[in-house]
Amino acid sequence: MRLLLVEDDDHVAAALSAVLSRHGFQVVHARSGEEALQALLPAEREPFGVVLLDLGLPDQDGYEVCGKIRKRSAIPVIMVTARSDVRSRIHGLNLGADDYVVKPYDTGELLARIHAVARRGSVGEDTGPTRLAALRIGSVHIELPTRRVSVDGEEVQLTRKEFDLLALLAQRPGVVFRREQIISEVWRTSWEGTGRTLEVHVASLRSKLRLPALVETVRGVGYRLVPPSA
Repeated sequence: MRLLLVEDDDHVAAALSAVLSRHGFQVVHARSGEEALQALLPAEREPFGVVLLDLGLPDQDGYEVCGKIRKRSAIPVIMVTARSDVRSRIHGLNLGADDYVVKPYDTGELLARIHAVARRGSVGEDTGPTRLAALRIGSVHIELPTRRVSVDGEEVQLTRKEFDLLALLAQRPGVVFRREQIISEVWRTSWEGTGRTLEVHVASLRSKLRLPALVETVRGVGYRLVPPSA
Protein backbone atom coordinates (compact mmCIF):
# COMPACT_ATOMS: atom_id res chain seq x y z
CA MET A 1 0.00 0.00 0.00
CA ARG A 2 1.18 3.53 -0.79
CA LEU A 3 0.99 5.82 2.22
CA LEU A 4 1.38 9.60 2.22
CA LEU A 5 3.21 10.76 5.34
CA VAL A 6 2.75 14.48 6.00
CA GLU A 7 5.38 15.44 8.59
CA ASP A 8 7.67 18.48 8.70
CA ASP A 9 10.22 16.94 11.08
CA ASP A 10 12.67 14.98 8.94
CA HIS A 11 14.00 12.93 11.87
CA VAL A 12 10.52 11.82 12.90
CA ALA A 13 9.59 11.12 9.28
CA ALA A 14 12.72 9.05 8.66
CA ALA A 15 12.17 6.89 11.73
CA LEU A 16 8.48 6.41 11.00
CA SER A 17 9.09 5.70 7.32
CA ALA A 18 11.57 2.98 8.27
CA VAL A 19 8.99 1.31 10.53
CA LEU A 20 6.21 1.57 7.97
CA SER A 21 8.46 0.24 5.20
CA ARG A 22 9.29 -2.81 7.29
CA HIS A 23 5.56 -3.50 7.51
CA GLY A 24 5.05 -3.39 3.76
CA PHE A 25 4.10 0.24 3.13
CA GLN A 26 5.50 2.33 0.29
CA VAL A 27 5.91 5.69 2.02
CA VAL A 28 5.90 9.06 0.26
CA HIS A 29 7.01 11.91 2.51
CA ALA A 30 5.54 15.42 2.25
CA ARG A 31 7.04 18.14 4.48
CA SER A 32 4.23 20.66 4.18
CA GLY A 33 0.54 20.96 3.48
CA GLU A 34 1.20 22.20 -0.04
CA GLU A 35 3.50 19.25 -0.80
CA ALA A 36 0.81 16.90 0.47
CA LEU A 37 -1.88 18.43 -1.71
CA GLN A 38 0.40 18.32 -4.75
CA ALA A 39 1.18 14.66 -4.08
CA LEU A 40 -2.54 13.87 -4.16
CA LEU A 41 -3.11 15.41 -7.59
CA PRO A 42 -4.49 12.93 -10.15
CA ALA A 43 -1.73 10.91 -11.78
CA GLU A 44 -1.15 7.64 -13.59
CA ARG A 45 0.67 6.11 -10.65
CA GLU A 46 -0.95 3.89 -8.03
CA PRO A 47 -3.17 5.92 -5.68
CA PHE A 48 -2.48 6.30 -1.97
CA GLY A 49 -4.29 4.01 0.45
CA VAL A 50 -3.96 6.25 3.53
CA VAL A 51 -2.80 9.75 4.46
CA LEU A 52 -1.02 10.12 7.81
CA LEU A 53 -1.38 13.83 8.53
CA ASP A 54 0.50 15.64 11.28
CA LEU A 55 -1.39 18.77 12.33
CA GLY A 56 1.72 20.84 13.15
CA LEU A 57 2.75 21.92 9.65
CA PRO A 58 4.89 24.94 8.77
CA ASP A 59 2.78 26.43 5.98
CA GLN A 60 -0.84 25.59 6.75
CA ASP A 61 -2.95 24.48 9.67
CA GLY A 62 -3.32 20.71 9.57
CA TYR A 63 -7.09 20.97 9.94
CA GLU A 64 -7.18 23.18 6.85
CA VAL A 65 -5.15 20.62 4.91
CA CYS A 66 -7.49 17.85 6.04
CA GLY A 67 -10.49 19.81 4.78
CA LYS A 68 -8.84 20.39 1.40
CA ILE A 69 -7.95 16.71 1.07
CA ARG A 70 -11.51 15.67 1.80
CA LYS A 71 -12.91 18.06 -0.81
CA ARG A 72 -10.86 16.43 -3.55
CA SER A 73 -10.62 12.81 -2.43
CA ALA A 74 -12.25 10.09 -0.31
CA ILE A 75 -8.86 8.71 0.71
CA PRO A 76 -8.75 7.73 4.42
CA VAL A 77 -7.01 10.36 6.58
CA ILE A 78 -5.50 9.72 10.00
CA MET A 79 -4.64 12.85 11.95
CA VAL A 80 -1.59 12.86 14.20
CA THR A 81 -2.01 15.41 16.97
CA ALA A 82 -0.64 16.43 20.34
CA ARG A 83 -4.06 17.83 21.24
CA SER A 84 -5.76 15.22 23.37
CA ASP A 85 -9.01 17.08 24.16
CA VAL A 86 -12.22 15.69 22.69
CA ARG A 87 -13.20 19.02 21.09
CA SER A 88 -10.07 19.03 18.91
CA ARG A 89 -10.70 15.46 17.84
CA ILE A 90 -14.33 16.17 16.98
CA HIS A 91 -13.22 19.17 14.92
CA GLY A 92 -10.93 16.94 12.89
CA LEU A 93 -13.66 14.34 12.36
CA ASN A 94 -16.06 17.08 11.27
CA LEU A 95 -13.55 18.07 8.58
CA GLY A 96 -13.55 14.52 7.24
CA ALA A 97 -10.72 12.76 9.06
CA ASP A 98 -11.32 9.02 9.50
CA ASP A 99 -9.29 8.56 12.67
CA TYR A 100 -6.61 10.13 14.83
CA VAL A 101 -3.66 9.19 17.02
CA VAL A 102 -2.41 11.31 19.90
CA LYS A 103 1.29 11.91 20.50
CA PRO A 104 3.16 10.17 21.95
CA TYR A 105 1.68 7.08 20.34
CA ASP A 106 2.61 3.42 20.32
CA THR A 107 3.81 2.15 16.94
CA GLY A 108 1.60 -0.92 17.24
CA GLU A 109 -1.43 1.30 17.82
CA LEU A 110 -0.58 3.40 14.79
CA LEU A 111 -0.19 0.35 12.55
CA ALA A 112 -3.49 -1.07 13.78
CA ARG A 113 -5.29 2.19 13.01
CA ILE A 114 -3.75 2.40 9.54
CA HIS A 115 -4.85 -1.13 8.70
CA ALA A 116 -8.32 -0.45 10.15
CA VAL A 117 -9.02 2.64 8.03
CA ALA A 118 -7.55 0.96 4.95
CA ARG A 119 -10.08 -1.87 5.32
CA ARG A 120 -13.02 0.48 5.45
CA GLY A 121 -13.06 0.88 1.69
CA SER A 122 -14.79 3.53 -0.35
CA VAL A 123 -17.82 5.63 0.48
CA GLY A 124 -20.05 3.24 -1.42
CA GLU A 125 -19.04 0.07 0.39
CA ASP A 126 -21.83 -2.17 1.58
CA THR A 127 -22.14 -1.90 5.34
CA GLY A 128 -25.21 -4.07 5.81
CA PRO A 129 -27.84 -1.49 6.87
CA THR A 130 -28.00 -0.09 3.31
CA ARG A 131 -30.26 -2.95 2.23
CA LEU A 132 -33.18 -0.71 3.25
CA ALA A 133 -34.12 2.45 1.37
CA ALA A 134 -34.55 4.89 4.25
CA LEU A 135 -35.05 5.17 7.98
CA ARG A 136 -36.89 7.86 9.94
CA ILE A 137 -36.40 8.39 13.66
CA GLY A 138 -38.46 11.36 14.78
CA SER A 139 -37.11 14.40 12.94
CA VAL A 140 -34.09 12.46 11.66
CA HIS A 141 -34.36 11.10 8.11
CA ILE A 142 -31.67 8.69 6.89
CA GLU A 143 -31.42 7.91 3.17
CA LEU A 144 -29.33 4.76 3.05
CA PRO A 145 -28.59 4.38 -0.69
CA THR A 146 -27.41 8.01 -1.02
CA ARG A 147 -25.96 8.17 2.51
CA ARG A 148 -27.74 11.43 3.27
CA VAL A 149 -29.05 12.51 6.66
CA SER A 150 -31.39 15.39 7.43
CA VAL A 151 -32.92 16.79 10.62
CA ASP A 152 -36.22 18.67 10.23
CA GLY A 153 -35.54 18.77 6.50
CA GLU A 154 -32.06 20.29 6.85
CA GLU A 155 -29.24 18.13 5.52
CA VAL A 156 -26.45 17.26 7.96
CA GLN A 157 -22.95 16.44 6.68
CA LEU A 158 -21.62 13.27 8.31
CA THR A 159 -18.35 11.45 7.82
CA ARG A 160 -18.40 7.87 6.54
CA LYS A 161 -18.11 6.27 9.94
CA GLU A 162 -20.58 8.67 11.56
CA PHE A 163 -23.14 7.69 8.94
CA ASP A 164 -22.43 3.98 9.34
CA LEU A 165 -22.74 4.29 13.12
CA LEU A 166 -26.07 6.15 12.91
CA ALA A 167 -27.45 3.73 10.30
CA LEU A 168 -26.55 0.75 12.46
CA LEU A 169 -28.21 2.12 15.60
CA ALA A 170 -31.25 3.32 13.65
CA GLN A 171 -32.02 -0.20 12.43
CA ARG A 172 -33.31 -1.11 15.88
CA PRO A 173 -34.26 1.96 17.90
CA GLY A 174 -34.26 1.31 21.63
CA VAL A 175 -32.09 -1.80 21.34
CA VAL A 176 -28.69 -1.65 23.05
CA PHE A 177 -25.74 -2.36 20.76
CA ARG A 178 -22.66 -3.61 22.59
CA ARG A 179 -19.48 -1.63 22.01
CA GLU A 180 -17.77 -4.73 20.64
CA GLN A 181 -20.64 -5.28 18.19
CA ILE A 182 -20.53 -1.67 16.95
CA ILE A 183 -16.78 -1.78 16.49
CA SER A 184 -17.04 -5.08 14.63
CA GLU A 185 -19.82 -3.96 12.26
CA VAL A 186 -18.81 -0.33 11.66
CA TRP A 187 -15.01 -0.50 11.93
CA ARG A 188 -14.76 -4.17 10.93
CA THR A 189 -12.13 -4.89 13.52
CA SER A 190 -12.01 -6.38 17.01
CA TRP A 191 -9.04 -4.29 18.11
CA GLU A 192 -9.79 -2.92 21.59
CA GLY A 193 -8.10 0.43 20.97
CA THR A 194 -10.91 1.41 18.60
CA GLY A 195 -13.15 1.97 21.62
CA ARG A 196 -11.92 5.50 22.20
CA THR A 197 -12.50 6.31 18.54
CA LEU A 198 -16.09 5.10 18.96
CA GLU A 199 -16.63 7.49 21.88
CA VAL A 200 -15.39 10.45 19.84
CA HIS A 201 -17.61 9.52 16.86
CA VAL A 202 -20.64 9.29 19.16
CA ALA A 203 -19.87 12.73 20.60
CA SER A 204 -19.47 14.17 17.10
CA LEU A 205 -22.72 12.59 15.93
CA ARG A 206 -24.65 14.08 18.85
CA SER A 207 -23.16 17.50 18.13
CA LYS A 208 -23.88 17.48 14.40
CA LEU A 209 -27.46 16.25 14.76
CA ARG A 210 -28.04 18.73 17.61
CA LEU A 211 -29.88 15.94 19.42
CA PRO A 212 -27.63 14.98 22.35
CA ALA A 213 -30.23 12.60 23.79
CA LEU A 214 -30.70 10.67 20.54
CA VAL A 215 -27.72 8.36 21.13
CA GLU A 216 -27.78 7.15 24.71
CA THR A 217 -24.78 5.68 26.50
CA VAL A 218 -25.58 2.48 28.37
CA ARG A 219 -22.80 2.42 30.93
CA GLY A 220 -20.60 -0.64 30.76
CA VAL A 221 -22.45 -2.05 27.74
CA GLY A 222 -22.69 0.20 24.71
CA TYR A 223 -25.10 2.59 22.99
CA ARG A 224 -28.69 2.72 21.82
CA LEU A 225 -30.72 5.11 19.72
CA VAL A 226 -33.60 6.66 21.66
CA PRO A 227 -36.44 7.96 19.45
CA PRO A 228 -37.49 11.51 20.43
CA SER A 229 -40.74 11.73 22.36
CA ALA A 230 -43.72 12.66 20.24
